[in-house]
Amino acid sequence: MEFNYLAIAVAGLVPLVIGFLWYNPALFGNVWMRESGMTEEKMKSGNMAVIFVLSLIFSVLLSFFLQFLTIHQTGAVQMIGGDPTVEGILPSFQAFMDDYGTNFRTYKHGALHGLLAGIFIVLPIMGTNGLFERKSWKHIFINVGYWTLVLTIMGAILCGWV
Repeated sequence: MEFNYLAIAVAGLVPLVIGFLWYNPALFGNVWMRESGMTEEKMKSGNMAVIFVLSLIFSVLLSFFLQFLTIHQTGAVQMIGGDPTVEGILPSFQAFMDDYGTNFRTYKHGALHGLLAGIFIVLPIMGTNGLFERKSWKHIFINVGYWTLVLTIMGAILCGWV
């Protein structure tokens, strides 16, 4: 199984595109700013080039890792040490991959695992942070909702783009 670098790159753009829409004043931007204590002055104070470049790098890193949650065949490849082309791999591995190598490789299945990652990974982490930072539930759910939607779309792209 090889990495689909185009799918990783496209999925890596999803957080930026969805973030542009999600945190836009027309959707949740104004509420998010109020609940997070963000001001226009504070928004303008950051180096946007650095913020966007680092955000893109982080998004691609997330995209690369997310494929291991959404594509079950990566587990089979990991069981043999990661490289199915090396000498000494038993024929049973190839037989297994011939039988099951494309099972659950759909957009829908990837979206499901992205959604589950949002609920069972993002919510506990951001919820805990938000509670200790004394953030409102609105703030927590705006951010968790964003990341859950992002992971759902990224998972769909990564798993379905065969």
